[in-house]
Amino acid sequence: MSFEARAAVVTGAGGGMGWTIAAELCAQGANVLMVDIKERPDPLPMGPGHAEYARIDLTDAQAVAAAIGGFHESWGRLDHLVNAAGVLWFDRDRSAVEIDLDVWDEVMAINLKSAVHTVRAAVPAMKATGGGSMVHVSTIQCLRGDTRPQDAYQASKAALVALSKSIAIQFAGDGIRSNVIYPGPTMTPMQARWEGEEATQAQVAASVPLGRIGRPEDQSAACLFLLSDSASFITGTELIVDGGVSALP
Repeated sequence: MSFEARAAVVTGAGGGMGWTIAAELCAQGANVLMVDIKERPDPLPMGPGHAEYARIDLTDAQAVAAAIGGFHESWGRLDHLVNAAGVLWFDRDRSAVEIDLDVWDEVMAINLKSAVHTVRAAVPAMKATGGGSMVHVSTIQCLRGDTRPQDAYQASKAALVALSKSIAIQFAGDGIRSNVIYPGPTMTPMQARWEGEEATQAQVAASVPLGRIGRPEDQSAACLFLLSDSASFITGTELIVDGGVSALP
């Protein structure tokens, strides 16, 4: 998979999965705009591609349009978009029958509406480039219920799948592909509660058929495959990356 001289935008790139995806793209020659509301990570990924960072609020449509538009103008193309930004608030996100609806709206704005903002900015740039590919990061949690629900998170990530499918069909004629990855248990900052909790980590790993918790690199490898020309006949679909969890009875 070669991304030499390609231009890519990765959201949620201030750490974890998004940072790893951006770093892998940069290592394979892509010029990458890393977008997040977090502080700029130091150092940024090393080349041969070029990495730059935009610290913006993805719920701000004008800021998103300006950042992606400026990046497109700078490099003269936009080939790839990865929507990896998202929040999972264990302390506030709960069942739909009891969640504070302001929290519901905020999660939807960050996890779903921000992807609408990036897509609206990216599609015209990809059309001008002659095509492109998108990957949106969902979760296996949106495929099932939970005895300890985070309904806003799950609903927003399920809606992201529907959005991806619609984009895939709308813009297939323009050479734009759109796919989703479904991560399973993965050690990222979103799961900071597992840090230093060896017993908890062992328990989670034991629930995974492959016997371990996922790494950001596992998700990045799947993401880069779907972005790449190797997946040129794949669009409107989802790839589960969960060590076999969703295949359990």
